[in-house]
Amino acid sequence: MSFGVDNLPYAVFSCPGQQPRVGVRYGDRILDLAPALHDEVFAAPSLNPFMARGRTAWQSTRRLIQVKLTDDLAVTEPHLVPLERVRLHMPFEVADYVDFYCSLEHASNIGKIFRPGSEPLQPNWRHLPVGYHGRAGTVVVSGTPVRRPHGQLGPGRFGPSEKLDIEAELGFVIGVPTEMGSPAGAFEDHVFGVTLVNDWSARDIQAWEYVPLGPFLGKSFATSVSPWVTPLEALPRVPGRPQDPKPGGYLRRQGDWGLDVSLEVLLNGEVVARPPYSAMYWTPDQMLAHMTVNGASLRTGDLFASGTISGPEPEQRGSLIELTWNGTEPIKLPGGETRTFLQDGDTVTIRATAGNLTLGEVSGTVG
Repeated sequence: MSFGVDNLPYAVFSCPGQQPRVGVRYGDRILDLAPALHDEVFAAPSLNPFMARGRTAWQSTRRLIQVKLTDDLAVTEPHLVPLERVRLHMPFEVADYVDFYCSLEHASNIGKIFRPGSEPLQPNWRHLPVGYHGRAGTVVVSGTPVRRPHGQLGPGRFGPSEKLDIEAELGFVIGVPTEMGSPAGAFEDHVFGVTLVNDWSARDIQAWEYVPLGPFLGKSFATSVSPWVTPLEALPRVPGRPQDPKPGGYLRRQGDWGLDVSLEVLLNGEVVARPPYSAMYWTPDQMLAHMTVNGASLRTGDLFASGTISGPEPEQRGSLIELTWNGTEPIKLPGGETRTFLQDGDTVTIRATAGNLTLGEVSGTVG
């Protein structure tokens, strides 16, 4: 069972006429945690209060849920609700949002597209995980329609984006905060779990605005996340990709935080890419260390994402700008249709597996 007791992703759900509350997925049902565990922290409409309890509570609660679903299932059964009866909500309140740029292949491809004939990577790229601050208020749950953004497309040109794109990413959700001025401690003491992310991108708006400060309106209009947050403890870990030069000081890895997660990107139901997260150059522990080394504080509900996940093969590219090489090589869909960038009515779904686990998918339709 891909949603068995070794998985148990968290979500916020509601039944008709009832208030949203926290549950975990088990098979094709969701366990209503507040009555099942006799703990009112799960009656909240957000994971934030539970995430703030910290790693010891996360671990003990996970073990208790596993016992309830195995040794105590007869007692737990009344609190299991079929998924077709529930509505899923935004699983956590987003405090801050940071998006990184941690795929060597993605960064190299973008460099070749935008700076042909030059070195694809900027001089700093192998020395630190490049990132930027996004907009927390436009992070939305899977299924929320995505409106095509308007903006400046060039000198004297304003209108709807003609190069609407997606970015297949993995997001990391902060549970335990830090004080301003104090760098984060161990990665696993702060990060509660992961969620799939689609960081929608308007490439024409982005290309005109990004010099010299980077992404802004081309990114801030919508970022979709899965309603499911998979606990960090459930994920299979692998060694991180070798790095050259070796990172110094605070960026030296403290354990294996490469993650064996395989993604699929579907456009209107058809798989167009299979990005491997294990190919990422910078690992999430390095992202967290860099994000806080200057004393910036963490808050419960902070979200930071990996940036587009791309592998070395053409079919492993996690964005349309790479898959179509900025529109010069359209991809073919069944039925004879082609795409360079997204058209109105297109639906993009990102799903993933991690070993024998399934992660909750994220989906959105351009409206």
